[in-house]
Amino acid sequence: MFIIWRDLITIRDDNVAESMMAKIYLFDWGGTLMVNPPEMKGKMCEWEHVEAITGAHDTLALLSQQGCKLYVATGAGDSSEADIVAAFKRVGLDEYILGFFCQSNLGIGKGTAAYYQAIVDALGIDASEITMVGDILHRDIEPAIEAGLNAIWYTPDAPREEVSSDYQQIIHLSELCEL
Repeated sequence: MFIIWRDLITIRDDNVAESMMAKIYLFDWGGTLMVNPPEMKGKMCEWEHVEAITGAHDTLALLSQQGCKLYVATGAGDSSEADIVAAFKRVGLDEYILGFFCQSNLGIGKGTAAYYQAIVDALGIDASEITMVGDILHRDIEPAIEAGLNAIWYTPDAPREEVSSDYQQIIHLSELCEL
């Protein structure tokens, strides 16, 4: 069921207070849950071909079964929430996502601590209860940490010997199921 939460965000969750008991993940969109080729421009929902990142379906399904609350936090400035939902539906990931946070419904662009604070405020929970998972250090990870969230840097192309000890990192989305 979709409800309006504080007139800002459409969230599919009948009991947001229950979220405080479960792990809560925010996922970046392009490059983390869906393939985002650099040559593609415009709204992903209008692209001829869209695809989920390898392992995204299985990981989101398992996290959902474990009772985790899953949301998307994207910096896609040219896409509305409806556009983002449409892209997720095309690859079948929409069924796992409880809400989509973007510039059009938050009124602020991604890449700052204020963006993540707006999400915390919309969810009405403490920042330390949320974990951001994303692939871009300066847009996904560092500002989330600055806002008080936990963060996991998804680095699928990094050889294990290049993985930084400064941030919690995963190479495969399935590693989230083991945390």
